[in-house]
Amino acid sequence: MKKAATGKKAATGGSVAKAEEGLAAVEAYLAAVPEPGRGTLEKIRAVIRLTAPAEATEAISYGMPAFKYKGGLVAYAAFKNHCSLFPMSLAVIAQFEDELKPFQTSKGTLQFPLDKPLSTALVKKLVKAKVAENEARKK
Repeated sequence: MKKAATGKKAATGGSVAKAEEGLAAVEAYLAAVPEPGRGTLEKIRAVIRLTAPAEATEAISYGMPAFKYKGGLVAYAAFKNHCSLFPMSLAVIAQFEDELKPFQTSKGTLQFPLDKPLSTALVKKLVKAKVAENEARKK
């Protein structure tokens, strides 16, 4: 027998509860990342939060922290020997090809050292470009 929905989830159609679950999952992911990767990802996350629209939400997507706004926005993750930012767009990576030359890039990802976050200016540019791409696609 299916239980009746209660609390915030029932009243809001699940959006508030789902957002809170996503945020909690991201916090848990970050808590499990050893330093220096954790500090690097926290800096990247802070820049994304400041740059993304207020309506953007956080969640775990494909096992990584991600921001969503009118679709996938960006994701980020720590690995054994590097951190990665995933702009979720080959076009965005191509748009900033010259600025990304110092970093290892591959299809859909930008890799950087565990202890050296990407510059605030570069992260802002990537996020703004992806926001513009998502807004243009969702019209």
